[in-house]
Amino acid sequence: MFSKIAAAAAALLALPLTAAPASAHEVRAEPLRLAAAVDLLPSGAESRDGYQRTSFKHWTDADKDSCTTRAEVLIAESRIEPTVETSCKVTAGEWYSYYDGVTLTTPGGLDIDHMVPLAEAWDSGASTWTPERREAYANDLSADRSLVAVTARSNRSKADQDPADWMPPLLDARCTYTADWVATKLRWQLAVDDRERAALSEMVAGCGQETVDYEQAP
Repeated sequence: MFSKIAAAAAALLALPLTAAPASAHEVRAEPLRLAAAVDLLPSGAESRDGYQRTSFKHWTDADKDSCTTRAEVLIAESRIEPTVETSCKVTAGEWYSYYDGVTLTTPGGLDIDHMVPLAEAWDSGASTWTPERREAYANDLSADRSLVAVTARSNRSKADQDPADWMPPLLDARCTYTADWVATKLRWQLAVDDRERAALSEMVAGCGQETVDYEQAP
């Protein structure tokens, strides 16, 4: 009897061990060095033919909680508990605009910037998307880098320019901005043209240990 039990135990020990599969949300790649992330960006010529801002439906209320995408970003990025009134109207808080190093306590002076502007996204591949995917892009609350509260002045200075033509006025912000830009383009598989790639590659040299972490959009 003992020998049979021992043999059975030995047989079990000899079986290969298999771990339970992890979910997609549990498996995350290590952040990429900025230079490696830039190399992953697809190349492509840009075209603005047919672009209209209305092609990207934005500031929606996807979860029907009365808070638009703009309000959601303001609430998430306030450094203190924000004041939110009826119908999710955000009236006070504390926001740091990292483009220019300005702190604001009322939201009136803030814009919610699309890290990669809508027109630039159109140029880089979004022109071929469905209206539903463009809406998802314009209201992307699933990635911290996609939307950012910044001063209206800095956002309007940026307009629809890519890093070949515009960088944040605060020098200390430029490496973070470059990583955020690259992460957003990789997340949505948006292309870069030659001038844009050259500008990003030039930034890499001065950005030391900057890394890029992103999840591809569904």
